[in-house]
Amino acid sequence: MPKANPRIAICGFSIECNRFAPVATREHFAYFAGDEIAAEARLPAPRMLGEIPGFVADMDASRGWEPVGIAFAAAEPNGPTDHAFFRELLADIETRLTAALPVDAVYICEHGAGITTEDDDPDGELFATVRRVVGPDVPVVATLDLHANISDRMVSMIDAFIGYRTNPHMDMRERGIEAAQTIRELLAGTKTETAFVRLPIVPPTVTMLTAAGPYADMIDFGQTKVGPEIMNVSVMGGFAFSDTAKNGIAVVVTARRDRRNSKVAEAVAREIAQFGWDNRNRFYPQLTPLDDAIGKAVAASSDLALPALCFADVADNPGGGGRGNTMYLLKALYEANVKNALVGIIYDPLLAAEAHQYGLHYNFDARFNRDETTQFSEAWSAPARVVALSDGECVGRRGIYAGMSLGMGKCAALRIGGVTVVVVSKRRQCADPIFFEMLGLDIAKARIVVVKSRGHFRGGFDEFFKHEQIVEVDLPGLTSPMLKNFTWSRLPRPVIPLDEGVEWKADA
Repeated sequence: MPKANPRIAICGFSIECNRFAPVATREHFAYFAGDEIAAEARLPAPRMLGEIPGFVADMDASRGWEPVGIAFAAAEPNGPTDHAFFRELLADIETRLTAALPVDAVYICEHGAGITTEDDDPDGELFATVRRVVGPDVPVVATLDLHANISDRMVSMIDAFIGYRTNPHMDMRERGIEAAQTIRELLAGTKTETAFVRLPIVPPTVTMLTAAGPYADMIDFGQTKVGPEIMNVSVMGGFAFSDTAKNGIAVVVTARRDRRNSKVAEAVAREIAQFGWDNRNRFYPQLTPLDDAIGKAVAASSDLALPALCFADVADNPGGGGRGNTMYLLKALYEANVKNALVGIIYDPLLAAEAHQYGLHYNFDARFNRDETTQFSEAWSAPARVVALSDGECVGRRGIYAGMSLGMGKCAALRIGGVTVVVVSKRRQCADPIFFEMLGLDIAKARIVVVKSRGHFRGGFDEFFKHEQIVEVDLPGLTSPMLKNFTWSRLPRPVIPLDEGVEWKADA
């Protein structure tokens, strides 16, 4: 029988790090510690994504428990994390967890694609720290983003590994609930074994959607293996831009352990990996060149018989460390005199503040990226009119941000020719219609909508655009799916899609 009112510790480090982007420092993170972790998770509109709120809600609905908040730091995808800050977080987790002992279990909410300025496996370091503090017999369960890059240490230090299964990530809350249910099963006496296999495939981001495609097929095949013996199958696509030796599709299997199935986890992991390897030629990106995209935009904006279009600037995705401020597509739309277009969201705090200073209906020369030094974020200016202003306080309406409290800082809608551009003061990917709607802009009436997002916008804008109305544009940027555009220093080589003659055997 499981212990009544178990004490369950909650901690984590959640950031996706792009080695080519600027360093993420302390001020980029939301930091929760102690009792405020559960308290924040229980709010109607928490400032955290869905895993911890889902975990806490499911535990609250059980027969009783005691949450033991440790420390949890979360940030928008960014560059490498400042190592000194990570060491501070790790020390805080170790100190608080040690002081909280004894605990009956630990839930770790992790992204899994973190790097620091000195360490390529901070996630593994955190997992190892937790295990060292609580000892070998306390159940430790982790949830991870499917863009996590997996190390042996990450898998070996925990009892159950739970990765997202949807991209866009519509199942974050469900995975938190699964973690709660898994912990209760482990507390009731179930023992587990874990295994993982990594493939020499570093999938470009646009090949990792889960509605259809090679990655979707791998995940679906993996779920057919879940049953009495197999507790969880997680197919982790990884995040190429972390540029680490642990990059590559990883299949992680958690099995219920007994004498009859001591090797089942490894066998299932290899079977699923073989399935993915057999589909390796499908992990090559196909994007629309800029000139072709502008041609489509001109046609759709001038011919109402054609469907409206959504253009994804996948190379400048803040959800992957992009700065959200490259001008290539905006400039091309303006120069092509495209009408009735919306572009969002552009990260430019100085420009947003200037628009607020001038006020509504003011005409001025909008200067983008005037103090930006990041590669690809070039300065550009055009005549603009302030058409709407907002303080940026909103609650997500659809997709990954649904129900989440979002503080965007000062925001402005600027009319530039036939294009209305949303400018914000807090960097975030344009994955939710609320970023246009909070400024009174009607997406349904636009002929052209541009989003700075790789794929999560599909979970928020699906009420406006079907798959066939979406155009993924080939542009320069820190998150371009065209991986040959980057100089890689640490990826395992050779790998698909970068190299020829890549080989792999399931029994190697």
